Amino acid sequence: MYVIIMGAGRVGLSLANLLIEDGYDITIIENNENLCSNASLELDALVICGNGTDTKTLEEANIEDADYFVATTGFDESNLLSCILVKNYEVPNIIARVSNPDHEDAFKKVGIDDVISPERTAAGFLEKLITRPNVANLISLGQGDAEILDMTITNDKIVGKTIKDVSPTKEYIVIALYDGEDVSIPQQDTVLVRGQKISVLVKRESFKKASKHFEG
Repeated sequence: MYVIIMGAGRVGLSLANLLIEDGYDITIIENNENLCSNASLELDALVICGNGTDTKTLEEANIEDADYFVATTGFDESNLLSCILVKNYEVPNIIARVSNPDHEDAFKKVGIDDVISPERTAAGFLEKLITRPNVANLISLGQGDAEILDMTITNDKIVGKTIKDVSPTKEYIVIALYDGEDVSIPQQDTVLVRGQKISVLVKRESFKKASKHFEG
């Protein structure tokens, strides 16, 4: 898979490093010479010092061969313009970072549906830390319709029951049990004990119900 990333700032470099570890072929486009130099030293990837809003630079990066184009700069206008240009090359997957959440609609109106707002994501995570303090970890799936929650069993009504007594339901399913660092897949006859950490796949609207069921 070939991915072109516009922007060699913190977000772009972190993404590139992760994708390279996963075996992806990466090209970075960056118009700041210092950031270009840093990226060239840090990454095992092609780094093009140029403007991602210029068609010649995009073509130098072989944009027509890209499976993904990701605009990660901190400038919404540049990200939007580059995505509009990339659409002309029929790149199948275009993802844009949006610094100002108010600009999300502008991206979606031109057909860029995969829009990521770090600010909105951070705010949402902080909101969950406040409203869901008993949850050790949370991962959103899909479009946020489901979540994987790490919880600890403290509800007396659950202690001593087997997995088949409590899972699955239409709202959630227990997907993992933890014994220290060891992870196991729950079996129907597995007995739940107090203080046991579990992972539950739960529908977003059923979070409170699942949390109350296992933690009381």
